[in-house]
Amino acid sequence: KALHSKGRNDERQVAATVGLQSPGKIRDQHLNRVAIIYVRQSSPQQVIENRESRERQYALAQVAQRMGWLADRVVIIDEDQGQSGKTAHNRSGFQRLMTEVSLNHVGIVLGLELSRLSRSNKDWHQLIDVCGIFRTLLGDQDGVYDPLDSNDRLLLGMKGAMNEFELVTLRNRLLRGSRNKAERGELFLSVPLGYCKTSSGEVVQEPDEQARGMIKLVFDKFEDLGSAHGVFRYFSANQLQLGFRRQRGGRIGELEWRPPSPVRILAILRHPIYAGAYAFGLHRAGTKNPSTGGHEGGKWFVPPEELPVLLRDRLPAYIS
Repeated sequence: KALHSKGRNDERQVAATVGLQSPGKIRDQHLNRVAIIYVRQSSPQQVIENRESRERQYALAQVAQRMGWLADRVVIIDEDQGQSGKTAHNRSGFQRLMTEVSLNHVGIVLGLELSRLSRSNKDWHQLIDVCGIFRTLLGDQDGVYDPLDSNDRLLLGMKGAMNEFELVTLRNRLLRGSRNKAERGELFLSVPLGYCKTSSGEVVQEPDEQARGMIKLVFDKFEDLGSAHGVFRYFSANQLQLGFRRQRGGRIGELEWRPPSPVRILAILRHPIYAGAYAFGLHRAGTKNPSTGGHEGGKWFVPPEELPVLLRDRLPAYIS
């Protein structure tokens, strides 16, 4: 009895040092199943730069062993590295975790923070429900939680709500920063045909004279013919092409010549940048219809009076 008591005290001391307290919740039925360590960081940049977080997450495998799991019964799931936790879609590791819990293979799911598992309340509560059905524990650096315990379930629900709200807060902070930069006329996610972005961030007209000439020809022919489709037919009949700068691959920035589409011609004619204006918010996002699953109300090239930011005479122009 004395040796058993000493062993339990040592276990509590080890668990306390890593933040995983409440070892009394861990029973033989949990130790007979596997312990899953879920490792995730939100972006590829975090995976590369935030190595300390990654190492701390992988170190949870040793923590699980100290809590009583054999080394061969500790499973690390790290397929979701570089994936956002805002949704379970495209996260094969999270789907694998849910499957293993549903098959009654898992005694505990460990993560450095519960936000690593999910930042979506819907996905988070689904995981809690499945863990409750199969008596699987959840653990992070703050403690071990039993989804069947009312107090633990309340705490897990609050943590899930806070994780989701934190994601919204971070997103709003980034959006406000982007909007502030846009109001200064300095935010360029991409530039349309006929323009290039220099290494210093300055937007200039296409350096290739022939490529610039093709953009001017679009406007000249529109003035003559009066319709975007008429311009497209003229380009097709005369086998004329537009100059595109490669955006990806091994030859980024290289000029390529391609025949234009009607949509491309119309986009050139409607973009304010060709008149020297900086515009932000050209696309109005639609709302998702829950009955059809499609997005409705979205629109490209909203009217100038509806643009959030429109600064005239800020960029080199092709037309007045």
